[in-house]
Amino acid sequence: MAPMSQSRPYHHGDLRAALLASAERTLREKGSAALSLRELARDIGVSHAAPGRHFKDKQALLDALALSGYDRLNRALAAADLPDAPLEPRLASLARAYLTFAIENPELLELMFARKHDPDIDAQLAEAVDMSMGSFVRLTTEAQRRGEIVEGDPEHITLAAAAGIHGLATLIAACALSADEALSGLDSYVHLLLHGLKPR
Repeated sequence: MAPMSQSRPYHHGDLRAALLASAERTLREKGSAALSLRELARDIGVSHAAPGRHFKDKQALLDALALSGYDRLNRALAAADLPDAPLEPRLASLARAYLTFAIENPELLELMFARKHDPDIDAQLAEAVDMSMGSFVRLTTEAQRRGEIVEGDPEHITLAAAAGIHGLATLIAACALSADEALSGLDSYVHLLLHGLKPR
């Protein structure tokens, strides 16, 4: 019998991408505990040593998945931003993009917010998080300049709004709120977020 390295040759043109795609499927179907570099190698038909050329261990794979998730989220936010729109529909569009990503990728979003990451990748993750928050901070800063949002630290104000939007995603993931209900009521939620609960 031929050794595994010969029977499962390293033949993928982009092994890293194939491993990440297979890992995300496993994450979605079975959770992060089921991820194994050896199993992923078997799934895509390469030697068990081949994934080591891209990921030194399982944590490196999880970190790469988190970075990949932020890249997709940031592209979705960039595509949803409406820089010339009034504040409320612009915020609603960004919130809808975030919530849609969260609904479609709950396991990945949980991994993206996980506290355990390799220190070597912390700076990359911090930069990715800054990019995703940046869409909302820019909106806040521009709205403050136009007198549409209270004065104050734009990052602090953005954090309050982002916490509310992420809270909706968390409620959906916990099955306390249906995705359809959250999306259909999102414009009203954004209106409450911007105008507050105090009667006028």
